[in-house]
Amino acid sequence: LQALLIPHVNMASTAPLLAGEKKAGHSKASIFYGADEYLEELKKKYEHDHEIAALKNLLPGDGDANAAGVGESKDKMLKVEKNDENRSLKTNRLFPTANKPDPMPQDLAFLFTKITPEQMMYMWNVLTLIFVTMCLMVCLYSAALAFFPDYWWTCTLIFGIPFSYLAIQNIYIDHDVMHGATFPVYDWQKFLTHPFADFFSLPWEEFILEHNRHHASTVDLLVQGEFGWDPEEFHYALQQWAGDMGENWYKYILTVPWIPIIHFCGLNDTGSLFALEWWCHFPDEGAG
Repeated sequence: LQALLIPHVNMASTAPLLAGEKKAGHSKASIFYGADEYLEELKKKYEHDHEIAALKNLLPGDGDANAAGVGESKDKMLKVEKNDENRSLKTNRLFPTANKPDPMPQDLAFLFTKITPEQMMYMWNVLTLIFVTMCLMVCLYSAALAFFPDYWWTCTLIFGIPFSYLAIQNIYIDHDVMHGATFPVYDWQKFLTHPFADFFSLPWEEFILEHNRHHASTVDLLVQGEFGWDPEEFHYALQQWAGDMGENWYKYILTVPWIPIIHFCGLNDTGSLFALEWWCHFPDEGAG
């Protein structure tokens, strides 16, 4: 697997992978990228998928330096809803700014350190390894059932428990990759990010869009959709619509149990119902 992916990089080193003279760029057919070349491709992809760049630049903080060349969009789904005073139309609260310490304490500096290109490539390596492992497990499970047909429960449990664990790690790493290393090192990797999630789901680029729409609209988890429509509002409505827990405890008994059920039915970031919900909102309505 290592030979098919990216050469090993030393995560503790800050030295560039491609030292010395700049080499000629790789073609799309090449299977090897260096850190510098990956950054160049990243900037090109942000220019092409400008909607993603526009949403990421809306988030509180310094934004993504690789998307800095893309201007603000005028589309409703690609901007936060606030008035001329930079306040929420829903709560009248100021749009938050990152409270970054200045000067930066040495013991906190690691919390604000930007992810390096080498680390981005490493994250995509791990995600790819999980996908290959899950595919191999399906093949081994089929072989086990063929050779040991009388031990269905044994084979299923040996397969199912670690497979469930890997599936959970898969979406965790999907989330971290989406935030920290948005675009894959190689184009084919975007097809293996969440293939076991549902019968159909959002493609990788739209998964990035909808989740960044969530973060742009909801900067405080206690106030959903404070700065525009949040694609995950319905999930939180089941937890929050009843008001104060003390005097409304019985209402939560009616709503909270539905949360895992709607997730199982596909109303989650990589599910089919969620894809339909997103496509009903994006892109903005218009002629053409």
